[in-house]
Amino acid sequence: MKFGVVTFPGSNCDHDCYSVTKDVMRQEVEYLWYKDRDLKKSDCIILPGGFSYGDYLRCGAIARFAPIMEEVIAFAKKGGPVIGICNGFQVLVESGLLPGALIRNKSLKFICEDVYLKVDNKKTLFSSCITKDVIKVPIAHGEGQYFADANVIEQLEKENRVVFRYSGPDGRVIDDFNPNGSLNNIAGIVSFEGNVMGMMPHPERCSEEILNNTDGRGIFESIVAGVSDRLI
Repeated sequence: MKFGVVTFPGSNCDHDCYSVTKDVMRQEVEYLWYKDRDLKKSDCIILPGGFSYGDYLRCGAIARFAPIMEEVIAFAKKGGPVIGICNGFQVLVESGLLPGALIRNKSLKFICEDVYLKVDNKKTLFSSCITKDVIKVPIAHGEGQYFADANVIEQLEKENRVVFRYSGPDGRVIDDFNPNGSLNNIAGIVSFEGNVMGMMPHPERCSEEILNNTDGRGIFESIVAGVSDRLI
């Protein structure tokens, strides 16, 4: 299969995503420049982390109008797989591909640390190959607090669309392990159709043995397995 990694002005995790998909997953991958409209026949699109357009206005609000996003939105609406990581998650909510918003951390400080995530749903395109119930993944964000109105939260919970929650190493989901104040400790969600996922933590930063943590690899393995099955 083939991944497409979008690069916006200010992206800084695009190379990490490229490396994981090419060197770890052994898949074809190409960068997708924000001014272009060609997805280069990609089977899955990655919106990486970083600070697109310097995070001016709102995080992801300007990137949402980049020419490449018109194609990404059309691709997603046709059922194409899209994953947004950190700033990519922010772009997805600004684009309307996922509900809610990512607002300033409750502490009003940038947070860069390892966190634990309880895997709440292992039946998605992005989590089916994760074997652990709790994974350790780094975060690095200043605007990662997931917020939505009560009806949206109720719908996400009812439809089992919360994939990851901030938790303790034992899987306990309590405020003590919520790094940014996200409602219901939400760290990652999927669209109603299941083909779009956004998550604030960075799985591309914990997918190689050399980093002493491979907990993020299961997410990319899930995508490869699920998308490859579709292509057969």
